[in-house]
Amino acid sequence: MATVTATQTRKFAIGRYATIVTRVLTGLLFATTGLNGFLMFMPAPDPSTMAPEGVAFSGALFATGYMLQLASGVQLVSGVLLFVGRYVPLALAMLAPMVVNIFLFHVFLEPSGIVMAVLVVAAEIGLAWTYRDRFRPMLQAR
Repeated sequence: MATVTATQTRKFAIGRYATIVTRVLTGLLFATTGLNGFLMFMPAPDPSTMAPEGVAFSGALFATGYMLQLASGVQLVSGVLLFVGRYVPLALAMLAPMVVNIFLFHVFLEPSGIVMAVLVVAAEIGLAWTYRDRFRPMLQAR
């Protein structure tokens, strides 16, 4: 029979709290930005301070008439799910393409926000790793 030491228990507790904090903060971030896509309560970035490529990309998304609303809806729903801790693997799967796009947007088009993009990628990967057992059935070949 294996015995659990106090150090192992403490490490487990710290990891668990880190996961909860990461999940809640990531949920708040995406819920807020998603809600902002509908209510516009945060100021939009000044196009004169953005790279022309970033402005063109954002303008193209806006011109579709639906893409920004779709992205905002996905962010809002996923953010709320992460915040409340329900269907977390589903929320992470829904956010994955969005997180990749956020990261690549800042790598290739608008480098000014790269630090936040890296933090979002780290949170997504960290949470996906924590919930990896939930993704295993989806990744099995049948």
